[in-house]
Amino acid sequence: MLWVVVFDTNVLISALLSSRGAPFHCLALARSGVIESVTCEPILQEFRSKLLYKFDYSAAVADAAVDEVRSFSRVVEVAGELEVVSNDPDDNKVIECAVAGGATHIVTGDTRHLLPIGTYEGIEIVRPADLLARVTA
Repeated sequence: MLWVVVFDTNVLISALLSSRGAPFHCLALARSGVIESVTCEPILQEFRSKLLYKFDYSAAVADAAVDEVRSFSRVVEVAGELEVVSNDPDDNKVIECAVAGGATHIVTGDTRHLLPIGTYEGIEIVRPADLLARVTA
């Protein structure tokens, strides 16, 4: 199976903060080409913004982290028109990125808005540990 995955911002941040958890190992699979990572500029901008303003990273370190994700990901265009998550409209970009990129999975830790959806247009929404279990099975 070809795994085409969109990583939610919370997974990107978790992978950066810890080299032990499932998010880190999911991104390692993308870096090595076992799975294909798809992202978009709004996800990358949110990732950068969280690193700068929530975690107090310097602009240089935040930019390097974004560049790292960009280096192993296919970047797709999103129009910002999809409205699936009414409780948190920021999450719509993740789903729209997955649709635009032909993703098979969205990987997230968002238990409030994204994970409860389960599947959107055939795209499974899973936790990092669930993706790891499936890919490495």
